[in-house]
Amino acid sequence: MKQTIFKITQHTQLTDTVYKMCLQGDTEGIRCGQFVNIKLDGFYLRRPISVCDYNEETITLIYKVVGEGTEQMANMKPGEKLDVLVGLGNGFNPEKSGENPLLIGGGVGIPPLYNLCKELIKMGKKPTVILGFNTKDEIFYEEEFKALGCDVTVTTVDGSYGIKGFVTNALPESYTYFYTCGPEP
Repeated sequence: MKQTIFKITQHTQLTDTVYKMCLQGDTEGIRCGQFVNIKLDGFYLRRPISVCDYNEETITLIYKVVGEGTEQMANMKPGEKLDVLVGLGNGFNPEKSGENPLLIGGGVGIPPLYNLCKELIKMGKKPTVILGFNTKDEIFYEEEFKALGCDVTVTTVDGSYGIKGFVTNALPESYTYFYTCGPEP
């Protein structure tokens, strides 16, 4: 874990409540599946946000506005700077995946699976992805996973898109290894 300053380079709204924020700074030591803690003015506690993607100088965060802290984040503009703790959490171990891993995520549990997916593909693996949302209006990153060449299945609780129900409704009958991130049932 280390504390560093990042500059917002891009900040876009993906859905009514979900935002994508790209930050530039020192990314050394970040691994797929980890999270950061962001210090916000006026708040005692930092905001934990999963890392969606990263490279040598940038990290991409996707977060949902659920309270005053993330609402403050939603109003931030490119050029602003953030105090960030990076390298938090155990992350995923892509070495254990087998040849055809299954990646399962729901809502804001989806972003950390994106970089994992990229890493698995670099290793010659063929991941399959199941993404779960409540409604069609909440869907994000389906096309980004497809652009990586993955088979992607989307579920919505209300049945407005894809398979009706939860991600468990789309599970194949057999699988050898899976990664997951999302809310507990």
